[in-house]
Order: sequence, then structure tokens, then C-alpha cells
Amino acid sequence: MGIFGRKNTTDSAATTTAPAAVNPELAALTGSYTVDPSHTTLGFVARHAMVTNVKGSFLDFSGTLELDGSDPAKSSASLDVKMDSIDTGNADRDGHLKSADFFKTDEFPTMTFRSTGTQALGGDDYRITGDLSILGVTRPLTIDLEFNGAATDPFGNQRVGFEGKAEILRSEWGLTWNAALETGGVLVSDKIKLNFDISAIKNA
Repeated sequence: MGIFGRKNTTDSAATTTAPAAVNPELAALTGSYTVDPSHTTLGFVARHAMVTNVKGSFLDFSGTLELDGSDPAKSSASLDVKMDSIDTGNADRDGHLKSADFFKTDEFPTMTFRSTGTQALGGDDYRITGDLSILGVTRPLTIDLEFNGAATDPFGNQRVGFEGKAEILRSEWGLTWNAALETGGVLVSDKIKLNFDISAIKNA
């Protein structure tokens, strides 16, 4: 996945330090990759009733990665997610999330992410910035990533792995439904934590 990094500045002047060293293992992995849905998790966590977390994921998605290991700034990522594949382990809750109160999946069947910038942070740490589109609203999203390594699987596929995390305010994408609690607070948190565990296969 495209990897976006952080500028480092000194306290005395807004000067940028030298770019982070490129991971030599990643440098050898330049090429086009396809995200493997059967070994990838696109997850999220929302606070429920102010006291507990509800976890969910999307089960139907496709994605591509263009890796340039020697110059991570040239890397990029694209992801398309079918919104009616949302799964929180509860059919009634999933139905509510697909309804007009939340994702309106009949009208907006797909969520997309397109990277816009990448850079190494140093070591195995990277960051990707891109455009996340939900409900026809497009806003920037920044994801912190860790490179988990590369391997050739028993079928001869060259794989790379990344773990990522991010936080969003769902209201910024028009997801504003909520219900007040008698004890104060609301039923569903505005802040949503996003978790990614990505496995991608190098294209022939």
C-alpha cells in the first residue's frame, strides 16, 4: 500500500531533516500487488452506549498496491469496499448500519480509498494519506502503517504484509445518526477506530 510519512522539524527552524532510510527488504519488493481478501481484514471499532466497544469488518472488497520500495513516495494504493458486506456479528445491527440512518447501501453501495501521498517514517513504519469517499462525501484520511515483511507462500505467490490504523469522526462523512442516553451521552461514538491487516500478492 502506498506509504505516507511525517516531516521532522527542529525547534529553532522549520527545516526538514534528511529522508528516513529505506528498508532494504522493502526496496526489493517494487511492483504491482493485488490485495488478498481471504487474508486481509478491514476492521473498525465504535464505542457503544459510552461503556463498551463494538467491533466489525467489511467482508467484500478489492484493492491494488503499487509499491516502489526504493522510493516510497512513488507508491500508491486503491481500495473499493462493498458496504452491504458489513459484519458486526449481529444481523439486526448490520441491517441498521445498511439503512438510511447510516450507510444507505442501496444508494451508496461502495466506499473507496485512493492514496494521494506516501513517504517512509523510518524502520518498518510508514504513513499513507489519501481520499476516503463515503456517502458521496470525499475527505482526507491518514493511515499509519507497519511493514510486516514479505514471503513466498507454498503456492509460489510473493506476498507482502502491512498493519495499519487510523481514526475518523464519522460525522465528517455525514454519518450523524445517534440516540441520547437517559444517563447522559449518546448511543454511538462519533470517533471510529479503523484497523487494517493487509496481505497482498505480487502480480505476475
